[in-house]
Amino acid sequence: MTIYLAMDDTDNLDSRGTGKLARAAASAIAKEYPVKGVTRHQLFVHEDIPFTSHNSCGVIHIEASGNDAKEWIFETAKEVMLDDFIDGSDPGIAVAGREDIKEPLISFGRDAQRVVLNQEKARTLAKNLGIRLEGLGGTEDGVIGTMAGLGLACTLNDGRYLMLGKIREMTGPAEVSTLLDAGIDVVYTMDGRRVNDGLIIIAEGKSAKPCPVDGRAVLFVEEIDGEYHAVKRG
Repeated sequence: MTIYLAMDDTDNLDSRGTGKLARAAASAIAKEYPVKGVTRHQLFVHEDIPFTSHNSCGVIHIEASGNDAKEWIFETAKEVMLDDFIDGSDPGIAVAGREDIKEPLISFGRDAQRVVLNQEKARTLAKNLGIRLEGLGGTEDGVIGTMAGLGLACTLNDGRYLMLGKIREMTGPAEVSTLLDAGIDVVYTMDGRRVNDGLIIIAEGKSAKPCPVDGRAVLFVEEIDGEYHAVKRG
């Protein structure tokens, strides 16, 4: 079983991003429950939506089940967020088991990628589905992206991994076999060719950014002058 912990709008222009905070929360949660990964999900960029730089949310995927686990995970992540609260941010946080995430929430997540939504709809949806959702400061507009993140993450077909296996421990160019050992399931070119061996060019100091596709972690690459270059998507 999987429990998802989502967070959004946790930063300002001068602070660390939501992804970094999500990874910090994941590390705290991993002390009690196995963490499968952290994903980033891109939301709608529009002049009517306040956001820091890219309007994305972060979701932690945890191997756990039951209300006690959800409560512990929520409180642990909430403590991490409040300890690192940034003035000017409007954070939201939510937790849900896979069984709690119904079609209306998945649709809400998709809508959040193309239209402007509001807090009322997010809070009403959380109440009707029995999902614990809280705003932790500022305008609390982060509750919108937080609920969207739950709906998007559970599809296992959106966004990209910020943390998965040991991929963050490796930076720069790497062999396909090394990437597979680190947690990536498969490497494909953008035009559909599977890459089974060879060197993948990743910028120095950067790690690979695989995407969830039908539940697998897929690293996309493009071939340039006979070399495979990792592509960042989502």
